[in-house]
Amino acid sequence: MLPLLLPIGALLAGIALMLTGTGLLNTLLALRGSVEGFSDQTLGLIGSAYFVGFFAGTFVAPPLIRRMGHVRAFAFFGAATAACVLAHALLAEAWFWMLLRVITGIALVGFYTVIESWLNSQAPGERRGQIFAIYMAVNLFALAGAQQFLHLAAPAAFTLFAVAAISVMLALMPVMATRLPPPPLTDTPRLPIRRLWEAAPVAIGGALASGLAMGAFWGLGAVYAGRIGLPADGVATFISLTILAGALLQWPIGRLSDSMDRRYALALVAAVAAAGGVMMAILGNFGLAVLVGCAIFGAAAFAVYPVVVAHLIDHLHHDEILSGNAGLLLVHGAAAAVGPALAGVLMDWIGPAALPLYFAAMFAPAAAFALLQARRGADEIVDDPAQFMPMLRTSPTVLEMMNPPEAAPPEAPAATHAD
Repeated sequence: MLPLLLPIGALLAGIALMLTGTGLLNTLLALRGSVEGFSDQTLGLIGSAYFVGFFAGTFVAPPLIRRMGHVRAFAFFGAATAACVLAHALLAEAWFWMLLRVITGIALVGFYTVIESWLNSQAPGERRGQIFAIYMAVNLFALAGAQQFLHLAAPAAFTLFAVAAISVMLALMPVMATRLPPPPLTDTPRLPIRRLWEAAPVAIGGALASGLAMGAFWGLGAVYAGRIGLPADGVATFISLTILAGALLQWPIGRLSDSMDRRYALALVAAVAAAGGVMMAILGNFGLAVLVGCAIFGAAAFAVYPVVVAHLIDHLHHDEILSGNAGLLLVHGAAAAVGPALAGVLMDWIGPAALPLYFAAMFAPAAAFALLQARRGADEIVDDPAQFMPMLRTSPTVLEMMNPPEAAPPEAPAATHAD
């Protein structure tokens, strides 16, 4: 394992530091926004602005990287992110924060694209799956660990913004110092959404539900925790536990999904995520008891999107996998941009319990739809069954690492079999 990690250690250190800074900022903005008197609807719009930027970044970032080169683009995106982190503390106005979040979203896509294209070029074909799993673990644990910096100072102070900016700037150092040759950057075409629906309607439904729910979690999860009375360290525990539960349960859930009709697996995890949302709404009145509900929710909700990706791969030919997953990212990203704004409106109308109930309202129909589709008949796999891979939504570039061309010969004979 050590020989595998040494060449890419600088890249993993860079992404870990970057996500520590931006993960801390994401929660900090929710807490600081509450201190500034922002309504839940406004905080939801601020959360949506980030995903609007992330969505736009998938189109904007690649041309910028080609123009500047990987190293300079990396420094450019890192500097933009650090500047945005600090600018939040200078002017606490909702419109200004929304603008900063759009810029941050674009910059993070650029950052992901540089790192992931470098990892793709450095990973041997037969080891890409292992590197992908390590990379996703670094993502999840960096996001969870970032929350613990909330113990250092109050959200109203400048300290936490400085810590987040320092972490972002430190992320530049290991990558700028690397002697790895810059990789080529390739375009990943997207299959039309209609083609994806024809191939795997359950995948489209699951991606929509996951985007709507998880976008709201990232944008408003900390707001909810603060609104039910948890202190800053309680909010940190709430977010960290949700993420860690999702990280630790993805492998066993993935093994389960590989051994059965994946539509039943998706129905199961979506139903458990919905149940976790209901439990959060009920236990939110009992202080730290809400952590039970958030752990159940996180364990299932973080597995929905990777199950959806595996289900889609089951129903695409080998030469369609990259473009199909890029199209699915588009669906998920558009839904994530809508989710925080929609959930913020509901929280303004109903109160904090509206957020976990919103989670349940997103995942329950996805579970029902997957179950209905599963009962229609056997699930026909186009070429070969997919292998579940734990993952977060990052940039389309990561799809090349998840689905290396070496793993699938282009002229593989078609086979049809049921899970």
